[in-house]
Amino acid sequence: MRLFAGIPLAVPVIDELSAISVRLRSSGDGLRWSEPDSWHITLQFLGDTGQEQYECIVARLRELRLPPVPIQLEAMGFFDRAGIFFAGVSLTPELLFLQHRVIATTGLCGFIPETRPYHPHITLARSKSKGRAQGLSALKSRIHRPPSFTRFVAEAFLLYESVARPSGSQYEIRERFRLDGPQNPD
Repeated sequence: MRLFAGIPLAVPVIDELSAISVRLRSSGDGLRWSEPDSWHITLQFLGDTGQEQYECIVARLRELRLPPVPIQLEAMGFFDRAGIFFAGVSLTPELLFLQHRVIATTGLCGFIPETRPYHPHITLARSKSKGRAQGLSALKSRIHRPPSFTRFVAEAFLLYESVARPSGSQYEIRERFRLDGPQNPD
């Protein structure tokens, strides 16, 4: 199974992102738009995971006692080389603390952290073709002012399984981990 840990979005934020997606979509734009039920903030991509590692991850993540995490979305952005349109997420000390703790915990089960800096975001669309620049350029021209998003507090994070489907990956929730511990130390 292909796994990743992530934060689910609050309903008001899903509604706001849905309205933006509907407004920005155009037929034949060369983009594959993500469905709202797939939106999340990735904490760590784990990849292919065997049953023994899965059991280790779940047991270790259940031991974490972490506080809820305030979440604020930022401006829309693009990973041009990857052909991705996204909503950025503020990299707060609380979110970074959670991400570091998840990575340290999964490391005990044999997972190696990525070397790239953490850039929290919500993927809204991907280019379908190798000529990624054209679809993204047209999309960039339709974004006129930065949206304002509702803040929310993440009270849990999830372990998702990415299941390949002909229409794209579908994410199924495997486990839920509450964020209801004491405040993190300064």
